[in-house]
Amino acid sequence: MNRPPLTPFSLTITFPCYNEEANVERVTRAAVDVARRIAADWEVLIVNDGSRDRTGEIADRLAAEIPGVRAVHNNPNLGYGGALGRGFREARKNWIFYTDGDGQFDFNELPPLLPLLETHDIVSCYRLDRQDSLMRKANAFAWTTLVNLLFRTGLRDIDCAFKIYPRTFIEQIEIKSRGALIDTEMLVKARNLGCTIVQRGVHHLPRIAGQQTGANLKVILRAFRELFKLYRQIKREVHAAQ
Repeated sequence: MNRPPLTPFSLTITFPCYNEEANVERVTRAAVDVARRIAADWEVLIVNDGSRDRTGEIADRLAAEIPGVRAVHNNPNLGYGGALGRGFREARKNWIFYTDGDGQFDFNELPPLLPLLETHDIVSCYRLDRQDSLMRKANAFAWTTLVNLLFRTGLRDIDCAFKIYPRTFIEQIEIKSRGALIDTEMLVKARNLGCTIVQRGVHHLPRIAGQQTGANLKVILRAFRELFKLYRQIKREVHAAQ
């Protein structure tokens, strides 16, 4: 896979938002501040995933006020994977950084990751001092362990929402996951394409507004259905390539 050039640096920062009216402006302005400092050519892309509050309205206002900010809207809600996939498809710049729209990561930890792109295709971070309940952390550990056993990925935190991908990789794959499995699908496909992946720790911050949805039982069950479907798909692709 051909990696895009790093100079001049061309960057899309994208994040999905579902009912994040209390967070979307703060997160967008933080993203803009960092993008202006590190990229010669940048955009901030808000993906409003069918929110039922004022998230979409605020996103449109920010897009009108701030050059370089765009807002797209899923209607109806497509789920976490569907929202991330929309952001990846809509991205116009050479490198794509994604995070979540809940404000639990510090954009100031993005610039130190850029030198890693000189030697690696993808940066996949893991959370330091994860600010979640014990049950949520236990579920995440079990999920990551299962994914690593099934796919031999060897990654510390599959679902950490602090990653950088080259757009050339995104253009090579078809993203099928509509739920929480999207990170697993993308990283497994990246490994199978021979992409080099580097891991780096970033701090995880407490959520100060809004409600988490990732621990929803419906979301969890959907992730498991997609996981075993992906496992069968990857096995078929490996056998076909032999």
